[in-house]
Formats: sequence, C-alpha cells, structure tokens
Amino acid sequence: MLTLEKFEEASEKVKEVTLETKLIYSDFLSEQTGNKVYLKPENMQFTGAYKVRGAYYKISTLSDEEREKGLITASAGNHAQGVAYAAKCYGVKATIVMPTTTPLIKVNRTKSYGAEVVLYGDVYDEACAKAYELAEEKGYTFIHPFDDLAVATGQGSIAMEIFKELPLVEYILVPIGGGGLATGVSTLAKLLNPKIKVIGVEPAGASCMQASLKAGKVTTLPNVNTIADGTAVKTPGEKIFPYIQKNLDDIITVDDDELVVAFLDMVENHKMVIENSGLLTVAALKHLNVKEKRVVSILSGGNMDVITMSSVVQQGLIFRDRIFTVSVLLPDKPGELSRVADTIAKEQGNVIKLEHNQFVSINRSAAVELRITLEAFGTEHKKQIMKALEKNGYKPKLVRTNL
Repeated sequence: MLTLEKFEEASEKVKEVTLETKLIYSDFLSEQTGNKVYLKPENMQFTGAYKVRGAYYKISTLSDEEREKGLITASAGNHAQGVAYAAKCYGVKATIVMPTTTPLIKVNRTKSYGAEVVLYGDVYDEACAKAYELAEEKGYTFIHPFDDLAVATGQGSIAMEIFKELPLVEYILVPIGGGGLATGVSTLAKLLNPKIKVIGVEPAGASCMQASLKAGKVTTLPNVNTIADGTAVKTPGEKIFPYIQKNLDDIITVDDDELVVAFLDMVENHKMVIENSGLLTVAALKHLNVKEKRVVSILSGGNMDVITMSSVVQQGLIFRDRIFTVSVLLPDKPGELSRVADTIAKEQGNVIKLEHNQFVSINRSAAVELRITLEAFGTEHKKQIMKALEKNGYKPKLVRTNL
C-alpha cells in the first residue's frame, strides 16, 4: 500500500498545510562528525512539528461521513496539534486525548486550534487506550498517530523533499516513537534509492522498536523513562512494523544526557529551539560510524515549554563544565572570603552563587565551608580555576551543582 504513487499524492496534498522547510547545512555538526551534515527543520512547521503531514493526508483520504462523525486521536502533543489543525482546515470536530505529563505548551496550542483536549494517563499508551474507548462510545473516527499506512505515507513526504534538495543524500537519521515517521521516510527512501541508509534513533529509556526488531515481533516495554516525551512509546505499530523490518537499516539509542547537551549545541550554534525528541537525530550523529558522508538529520519538532527549556539549558551548562560548584574549607576569620574571590577573579571565573556554612565543623576557627557555584568557559577553564585554588593553599572539592 505504500507505493510511490501514494507518496507523490501525499507530497502534493500536504503542501496545502505545510511550510517549505529547506535543508540547513551545519558547519558545526559537520566539523564535529567529519560528515556533511544537513538539518531538516520540521520544528519550523505551523504546528511546530512534522505531524501535520500525516494527519492532514489521512483526513483527506476519509469520506465525508467519516469526517462528519468527528475525529479523535491520542498523542503526547505533536500529532495532537497536527490533527487539531487539519480538522480545523476541514471544518470538523476533533477530540484529543493527551497524557497528563504533556507539556503545557502542547496542550494549549492543541486547544487553540479548536480541539477538545482530554488529559488521561501518564504515557501515550494509556492515553491511546482511553481514546479508543471514547471512539467506541461516541462513534468518532480514530486517527492513529503512527500505526496507520496513510499517516505514514503523509510523513514520508519529508523524504520526498529531502531527495529533491539533496539527490545524493547517503544517510537519513529519523526519530522513532511508534514508528510512523520512520516507516514513511525509510520506505520512500528505499523506493527512490535502495542504496541509501536510513537509521532510526530512539531514546534509550523508550527503545520499543529496537526491542521489537531484536525479538522479530512487536514487543511492549514494561515501562518507559525519558525526557523525550514525544517518543515515549511502549509499543510500536503493528501495521507498520513489516515496513520497518524491511527498510530500516539500523537503530541508534541515545541517553537523555546526550539530548541535554544537543539542545545547548542547537541553541548556541543554530539559534534553534528543538524539543527533546527532535534532538535524537542530532545526538545520534556522534554514534554514526562513518566519515565524509552526506547525512540528513530530521529535526521532528520544536514544541518545548519554557520551564523544561530552562531546566535543559541549566543541565547542559553543567554537563559541559560551563557551570560547576566547588567546596573549600577556610578559617573563620576576616579576609578569607576575599582571598578566595580574588583567586577566582584572576582566573576569570564568574561567581554565580555563594553558600557559607559555619557549622560544617565543631571547631569553627579551624574550618568553615564555602560552596562556590561558578561560570566557566568549559572543562579546561574549570581545571585552571581548580589548580589556582590548590596553588593558593585550598583543597577544592567538586560537589553537585544545585541552581
């Protein structure tokens, strides 16, 4: 059913609701990896993610009767906005069931397109079960976020655009939650060029597709734990699984800590906000064991709430040694704090926070603890500051940073 003709049809249809997301060549990531890295910025779509492609194409294939019944889906956020936006375009009602953990920005934007939002369950799978229940109860037409061949065909329009811009592309990295995007992209890529390599990327804490491929059948994880909420799926799609088995060349898994650092890289070097699921393909670049290849990383979305963004930035700075906390013991007498501050100032360290604890020792005249949270340029600068403190007679100890 996933034919070249259907992909061509979908690629034309989605132009009605999508922006042209031109490939961006990344000097920074190319230099870091030794490949020619291009970014496909689907975070720039109207709804902040690629999901509107599959939702709109799927709805276009429904009969008037099916649409008039009202639409329902379950989603951690991006498919929700895609269905809500597409339903608005067609002038039909949409109900979206979202996990209670969904970022507020995704909930509010889904509502802004006129959809009714029902918050239920902690993860997508629980929300999906509720959506099926409501569909049965009220007669709604269900639009599955990934386990639907028409939806996957719509998502595959991304690959059509990549090939038109970069016909000689050799590797495409695609995020995987339930597998709809990976199905569409890998199937069309192989139809256009069987030699191309399509690599799926999953969060290590929600690698349901990797587990399924290893088992040779669709497998349900006992639980998922990842900051990449858009790909926090326990069970991949049954209908699309055979296409993944046939067309996906490999899967890379990425730890959450790598996503935190990738977020910082994208903000600082490309001035782009990418949500954690969209960062999977950026973090995976360093795991790709090839050189001098033309690689496209699909940035699947950019819907991240400000509180999460703030937390990720802070953690990224800590992971990169741009912020760190050091503990030193000093005599409780005038001038000691000034000496420490002078040492740090001479090394161009910037003090963010000081904590002075007089009760760390019974003998206060012998020692009080000073915890200093500092801003540095990176690992080498951090080491330089630590050495300067040691040289001036202190015994600095790195401790956990709490901002």
